[in-house]
Amino acid sequence: MTLKQRLENDIKAALLGGDRFAAEVLRGLKSVILYEEVALKRREDGLNDDEIELLFAKEVKKRDESAELFERGGNQQAADKERAEKKIILGYLPEPLSEQELREKLAAIITEKKAQGPQQMGMVLGALKSEYGSRVNGALAAKIAKELLS
Repeated sequence: MTLKQRLENDIKAALLGGDRFAAEVLRGLKSVILYEEVALKRREDGLNDDEIELLFAKEVKKRDESAELFERGGNQQAADKERAEKKIILGYLPEPLSEQELREKLAAIITEKKAQGPQQMGMVLGALKSEYGSRVNGALAAKIAKELLS
């Protein structure tokens, strides 16, 4: 079952189960997919699971940023809502790489590419992202890569 089909089934289940919040979040994800398909002129073909995972990872990042801003503004209720949405979205993403796994993968890529110095950080992070996609926490990977390349 594709990620898109799973999302459709989960929307139906949430509506039938009376979970309006989950249904709203899932419909939002469906909308994100549709907008991307239209933007790429791939409405007929659709997006593959890897592309959808990248979209969902962006949505998770948006929820993190929004929650942080709401907290800074003193709106804890809105921050909690953003975090609850993030939790639902994370259910559609593969388990992220741990810090230790990131460190090992980055070290291997640096050795393989013979990268030296921080100026080659973009190449290293690009190789990591292309291989592991949405499983990579970009900020953590950048921090580790900078440390390893220094």
